[in-house]
Amino acid sequence: MTHPFLFLKWLTEQLHINIGEHVTYTWLVMAILIVVSFAATRSVSLVPKGVQNLMETIVSGVSNLLEETMGKEGKPFFPLIATFALFILVSNLVALIPGFAPPTANVNTNAALALTVFVMTHAVGIKKHGVAYLKHFMGPIWWLAPLIFVIEIIGHLARPLSLTLRLFGNMWGHEIVLMIFIALVPLIVPVPMMLMGVLVAFIQTFVFTLLAMIYIAGALEEAH
Repeated sequence: MTHPFLFLKWLTEQLHINIGEHVTYTWLVMAILIVVSFAATRSVSLVPKGVQNLMETIVSGVSNLLEETMGKEGKPFFPLIATFALFILVSNLVALIPGFAPPTANVNTNAALALTVFVMTHAVGIKKHGVAYLKHFMGPIWWLAPLIFVIEIIGHLARPLSLTLRLFGNMWGHEIVLMIFIALVPLIVPVPMMLMGVLVAFIQTFVFTLLAMIYIAGALEEAH
């Protein structure tokens, strides 16, 4: 099932540009974040109000969650985690605007985010522990190390797959349900579904960023 009308798809067709809906809406999300960031920092005051107050609330919330999950070692990863949170949240909320599609309802977008988490996790682990990072894959009992190593490798390879499909499944599923209700009863009935969409947008953002923090924090820990 596809959207009956997508504004940016129509625009790219008029301009004879074929780059995929998820790419154009990713650019839209990036543009929104740039504009909001500029508006929030254009006139910074000690007593925040308006957009500055909104952004400070979101940033402080992400910062507190990061510190609770990763501790003080997580502070260097704040730009990465905050970027994930803001991009995914705005991408999810874009779905509630008629004629717009969330980039996170596309596997390619989510796979790029998930692979970034995957690469960062192991890059951080290798940087901090060196060759000793392999101990994370060996388990606590030496004679079970070969079996545990295989299990751990499979588990780590499954992480980007689960991150990708979880976000994709929830956002694409919500899009399908919302389009069905809009097609059947276009006025009143879709409103509760759109309100539920706001909740889904925040929950999926929280789940993805929380798992990203847990994975990176696990790579930073000493192997036992």
